[in-house]
Amino acid sequence: MDVILLQKINKLGDLGEKVSVKSGYARNFLIPSGKATTATAENIKLFEQRRAELEKAEKQLLEKAQQRAKQLEGLVVTIYHKAGEEGRLFGSVGTTDIADSVSKAGVEIAKNEVRLPNGALRQTGEYEIDLHLHTDVNASVQIVVVAEE
Repeated sequence: MDVILLQKINKLGDLGEKVSVKSGYARNFLIPSGKATTATAENIKLFEQRRAELEKAEKQLLEKAQQRAKQLEGLVVTIYHKAGEEGRLFGSVGTTDIADSVSKAGVEIAKNEVRLPNGALRQTGEYEIDLHLHTDVNASVQIVVVAEE
C-alpha cells in the first residue's frame, strides 16, 4: 500500500515521501496516528497545499527535542529502590521509573522515549541510559540506582 508520510519516521522516510508499506501497518498504525495518509491523487494535492505547515511543525518538534537534549547533558539522576544484601533489587527499575525520575529532575520525558535494550535494571549501580527524543535526536542520562535504607 502506498502512503505519503506526514512526518519523518525512523527507518521509513522523510516528510512528504511516498513509500510503500504493508497494508496492515498503514491501516493500523500510520494512518490512525496521523503519521501518514493514503497516496491518492486527491491526498497528494492536499498534502502539497499543507506541506509548508507540516514542515514548520516538524521543525518546531526538532528544535524542542534539541533543547531537551541540551538540558539532559551531564544530568545525573539518583533512584532509590529496595535492595538485598548483594545489591540485587526487589523488583526492578523500568522505563516508567526512569521517566518519572528524570521528569522530577527538571526535564520532561515520556516513558516511550527511554531505551533499555538489556531490559529493566535489576542491580544497584550506575547506568548510562539512552533517550530517543526525536527521530534525529538522541541523548543519554546517567542513572544511579541506590539501595533504600
